[in-house]
Amino acid sequence: MTLPVFDSQSKTAWEADADVVVVGSGVAGLTAALRAAELGLSVLVVTKGRLGDGNTRWAQGGVAVVLDEAGETGGSGADSLDAHIADTLTAGAGLCDADAVRTVVEAGPEAVERLRGRGARFDEESPGRLARTREGGHSDFRVIHAGGDATGAEVQRCLVSAAEGLPVLERHVAVDAITTASGEVCGLRVLAAAADHAPGVVRTRAVLLATGGIGQLYRATSNPDLATGDGLALALRAGASVADLEFVQFHPTVLYTPGGTGRRPLVTEAVRGEGAVLVDAEGERVMRGVHPLADLAPRDVVSAAITRRLASAPGGVDDHVFLDATGVEGFAQRFPTVRAACAEAGIDPEREPIPVAPAAHFSCGGVVTDSHGRTEVTGLYAAGEVARTGLHGANRLASNSLLEGLVMGRRAAEAVARDLVEGRLADVDTGTGPVPGPVPVSPVAERSLLQRLMSRYAGIGRDAEGLAVAGSVLDVSTSDTPLWTVEAVEDAALTLVARALLASASARTESRGCHVRSDHPERDDAGWRRSLTVRLNPSGQPVLADPILEGVA
Repeated sequence: MTLPVFDSQSKTAWEADADVVVVGSGVAGLTAALRAAELGLSVLVVTKGRLGDGNTRWAQGGVAVVLDEAGETGGSGADSLDAHIADTLTAGAGLCDADAVRTVVEAGPEAVERLRGRGARFDEESPGRLARTREGGHSDFRVIHAGGDATGAEVQRCLVSAAEGLPVLERHVAVDAITTASGEVCGLRVLAAAADHAPGVVRTRAVLLATGGIGQLYRATSNPDLATGDGLALALRAGASVADLEFVQFHPTVLYTPGGTGRRPLVTEAVRGEGAVLVDAEGERVMRGVHPLADLAPRDVVSAAITRRLASAPGGVDDHVFLDATGVEGFAQRFPTVRAACAEAGIDPEREPIPVAPAAHFSCGGVVTDSHGRTEVTGLYAAGEVARTGLHGANRLASNSLLEGLVMGRRAAEAVARDLVEGRLADVDTGTGPVPGPVPVSPVAERSLLQRLMSRYAGIGRDAEGLAVAGSVLDVSTSDTPLWTVEAVEDAALTLVARALLASASARTESRGCHVRSDHPERDDAGWRRSLTVRLNPSGQPVLADPILEGVA
């Protein structure tokens, strides 16, 4: 094996080969890797943690899907694919791509059946009949779940088991795509998370990003520590576009503990689907009169209502409200994960209200792709939360994320296989090149400062002055840093993604979905019913590039 020379300071390096490198091991990544292997491609999965880590295993609610009414629906009996599509479009506040929504929703039943065929076990209300629940924004009981509130953990378990035997490179971060002179992907630079931070390069004609979200931009999030926006930054540096980054969905109810930062335990909105209600410190209903669906309103509506209520600080409590689930029968059996998190915090949800607050949860935007996961960079694909297909628009409908990962992971793998057969990708000879250039150097801001800025000025309530302050402070607080360590790669990604998000949020002078501007509180369909795209200019700065590139999404 010939070792590539990264530069004169390079530590021991290594090489590998694969038809496709899948970056990420959540639902989208493993679904893609499994499908690519089925199609006969050589696959390498690169994951920053262990194979079972990532955001998928933390998903509590379930998978939104309309199955055969005659067989397994537990809803009203009147549910339909069209109703699911309509609910998704409504939640997306005018920015969904209707074709993308229909593609994902219609493929959902088959995707779920494939998952069950791999051994996934969903809860049943009776033998052979799946249990269903209803979540915010849904017009019917169509959310299937596993282990009560441990759906993500079951999906991850199933996929990890199915992936046994696939080549996996654990505890490595993807640093940059290596491209030909004409901009086609021909390799991937990676870096070990171990103490030696050994670099490596994979010769490949396709890189499929499935790296998840950007929750670590904020002080409080439901996302794991791995969610640092690495895939978005890699795609931007490779020449791809990102869109809809201003739409960060804040989950209304994560478990509040005084002084808690980082990943906070989620209190699934399925608890509200079973009858729990939000109340303030004085016991007054938070959602009464706010929305026709009250506590089951879409997440952006609920999060904004909580934020407004906290601003008035009833009872002197200005940092959390309460979720009263004392009337939910069989709470411990239906929500064992929530019950365990509450018990660890000294709370008995069957006897007392749960203290909750909004936290960064899901990025509705991402790398711009078509309905097959292709970006405008030849050989670069994306699926799952890192991608922007147009499914979510300005706000994600609850439990559409696992569905999206199952559907789009498979479609992206099939696109790679098709593009390889049709000769659309770069010609990379095994045993030769690519040789990466010098180790990248990127602007990096100190993470705790960045998180404070984003939480204070780019959270649920934003205005022009605060967004400008955040941008200015970031500009004067960065230092050019070589990406020699995983921490440097992550912090560079967070810095770049923060700048891109601030650019989009500053430009969108309206309130829509989960982008709430206190200085522009109204939705403006005449001027802003369109997505904002961001690319890097020649100097590496994120700039607006309107509109969405033709032929990509």
